[in-house]
Amino acid sequence: MAATTRTRPRNPLGHRVVTTTLVTALAGLGLMTPAAGATETVRDPLRQQADAIQRTGTVGVVARSAGPHGSRYATAGVADQRTGRAVHPRDKFRIASATKTFVSTVVLQLVGEGRLSLDDTVEALLPGVVTGNGNDGSRITVRQLLNHTSGLFNYTADFPAFTDAAAFRAGRFDTWTDSRLVAIAMRHAPNFEPGTRWEYSNTNYTLAGMIIEKTTGHSWQREVTRRIIRPLDLRDTSAPVTHPAIPGRHLRGYSAFGGDRPIDVTLLNPSGAGAAGGMISTTADLTRFYSALMRGRLLAPAELTEMKTTVRAEELDVVWPGARYGLGLMRVDLTCGGSYYSHAGDIPGYMTRNGFSEDGRHAVVVGVTGDGSAPDLATMEVTNTLIDEQLCAAKPR
Repeated sequence: MAATTRTRPRNPLGHRVVTTTLVTALAGLGLMTPAAGATETVRDPLRQQADAIQRTGTVGVVARSAGPHGSRYATAGVADQRTGRAVHPRDKFRIASATKTFVSTVVLQLVGEGRLSLDDTVEALLPGVVTGNGNDGSRITVRQLLNHTSGLFNYTADFPAFTDAAAFRAGRFDTWTDSRLVAIAMRHAPNFEPGTRWEYSNTNYTLAGMIIEKTTGHSWQREVTRRIIRPLDLRDTSAPVTHPAIPGRHLRGYSAFGGDRPIDVTLLNPSGAGAAGGMISTTADLTRFYSALMRGRLLAPAELTEMKTTVRAEELDVVWPGARYGLGLMRVDLTCGGSYYSHAGDIPGYMTRNGFSEDGRHAVVVGVTGDGSAPDLATMEVTNTLIDEQLCAAKPR
């Protein structure tokens, strides 16, 4: 097992690149569902896998594995360290960068409606927003925003409120506009020429949210709610604007920000994450969303094909070997052959991992709390193994 020495995270809303000596955060079957607290045998692989995740040092774990004949849950740990309340299968949690798939879906719906083109430039849609220090919105397309090939600096790499405990305490209730978040990125030169490389940047999806608003006259939160949350009846999913609390039953998040003493980070004004990672959901709602997406209920065939058109994402190989990234979707190889689609998410206190078959018939979603701003390699490895084994077990033999 790799050592678990940590460094300050660079991209708490997205994926993490891990080496064998350190973790650096980078800048989402067949049985009836048991009731909360129902007894499960220790031989149940899903329960064993959830317990294994919890033993890596996390606080709470909820896992859901679903297929055509029903779904199963497994939980481990506690939802609230102060009260000792056990994790409930329907607890809500911050989904961080899994938000990006919702945002990309809305953008692609607008493309399907003829209101946008993936080849439109950022400058044409948002004049004067991406400029200065070598940044040029006239050379960046909507497609390059959605598949992270724009080269734009990732604003969360210069956002202390997500990477430092003192800064988090001081700024957790601050409201951020999209323009201010993009302005942080514009203080930096681009990382590479547009279209020449892949590199994860939350700035891309902040701009995508702005494009949704410019095109529709409504915020990305309103459009995601109108176009996805309500039609799919995702009753436990929300896209808050500035409200810092997670409504209803939920998992509390804890983060040490790379230090030794975790603090409760549950309350957070989500505007600092915004379209890059500000949403809240549950394992059941995420299963319904991604399954509907894969089955073509949210996008026409042409737009779904665009979403699934991927580029290599070599940075992610140490966590997801052979990973490829499309338009708000990642494609990951299965150890048993084939692949699945996914979008991971990380934000202080919360880690989301998921996997979905291409036909949408099988889905696995895992929500983890603890040091979500810098989970160690063991946590990620065990969580990825859970997803891989559950999806492999569901494949026809």
